[in-house]
Amino acid sequence: GLLPADAVDLARSKMPGDEITSAASDFFKAFSDRTRLRILTALVTEELCVCDIADLLGMSQSAISHQLRFLKQARLVKSRKNGKTVYYALCDDHIQTILAQGIAHVQEG
Repeated sequence: GLLPADAVDLARSKMPGDEITSAASDFFKAFSDRTRLRILTALVTEELCVCDIADLLGMSQSAISHQLRFLKQARLVKSRKNGKTVYYALCDDHIQTILAQGIAHVQEG
């Protein structure tokens, strides 16, 4: 095996820099809220408007809009306008994968 000092040096060389870990920390904060997590899981299969998400979660549109702003700023969701209606969707497959992995992890426990 590796000598302890070698193991530490190897670990240090593989760790991302402070800027990356700081950005990743902010990214994971977006998943730390139950409402945001429910919104994200609702968007896995279909893009939805605020009224759809509010109806689905049994919450006010203003509460949903507030969380969607957070998720959009964190680059987890994107929006597109169709007439007066704004539809939200997950930004990319990474978000879906992270959600699926997190849910699978807690279900195994």
